[in-house]
Amino acid sequence: MNAVTPPGGEQSLGPTARRMILGSQLRRMREDAGITRQEAGYSIRGSESKISRLELGRVGFKERDVADLLTMYGMTDPAERQQFLDMVKESNEPGWWRRYGDLMPSWFNDLVGLEEAAARIQVWEPLYVTGLLQTEDYARAIMSHGRKDMVNEQVDRRVALRMRRQKMLSRPDAPRLWLVLDESVLYRPIGDREVLKGQIDHLLEMIQQPNISVQVLPFDRSGYSADSAFSLLRFAEEELPNIAYTEYLTGAHYIDKREEIERYSRALDMLAVDAETPDRSRQMLMKRCAEI
Repeated sequence: MNAVTPPGGEQSLGPTARRMILGSQLRRMREDAGITRQEAGYSIRGSESKISRLELGRVGFKERDVADLLTMYGMTDPAERQQFLDMVKESNEPGWWRRYGDLMPSWFNDLVGLEEAAARIQVWEPLYVTGLLQTEDYARAIMSHGRKDMVNEQVDRRVALRMRRQKMLSRPDAPRLWLVLDESVLYRPIGDREVLKGQIDHLLEMIQQPNISVQVLPFDRSGYSADSAFSLLRFAEEELPNIAYTEYLTGAHYIDKREEIERYSRALDMLAVDAETPDRSRQMLMKRCAEI
């Protein structure tokens, strides 16, 4: 039985991805040993639900708990145990977004970490330009609910966080970002005319990068495949499942069940077929920008 080592270079993985990989490895080891979640939870003075959260990478690991589980699962080789426990320490290291912790709800932390680790991010947006491609002015208008009198230091820090998230798109190993955007977004008056024009200009600039694609879904084809925004994150590491992410007013859902992921994937396929091609979408963006 070998301890897990992240493929593709350890430095490319953030703490969120490391936790998920370690959790997946612990689950396989438990299943191979024929041990139930309830039995594993009891051995670390916890519950079945705690083991479930650990195996999904939803919470941080305590070295003592992991050491006890490794013993229970039959991993006794000192070198293998140390390799695993070293990765536990690395998985608990804070990500760059830690300094924005006072602004981020707990359910949002995982998304930032998953974006950093993803190989491909597919997004459907019927209301706004996705946060990963927003300009500062556009993001500020959204976060202040379109009211300039509500712009304050907290809003500016939220905008700074969003801009920092975007830096991953310029990395040498940047994920592939594919956005399907409803045509209504190009007409929705976020901010003033200059803000909207600047945002569309920015989209035209960003799609020149080889890892970014935008397709526009015309008015007459909207609302058939999916009626709310979602993202699908895919990973190069075999240990990481594809994850669909959807938000609601007070939280978010992270979906990794295979049958549900397939439904989201099919919806994206249908959206891509209904939307204009990337080249035709670029022409639509240029035309709309000239109209504003």
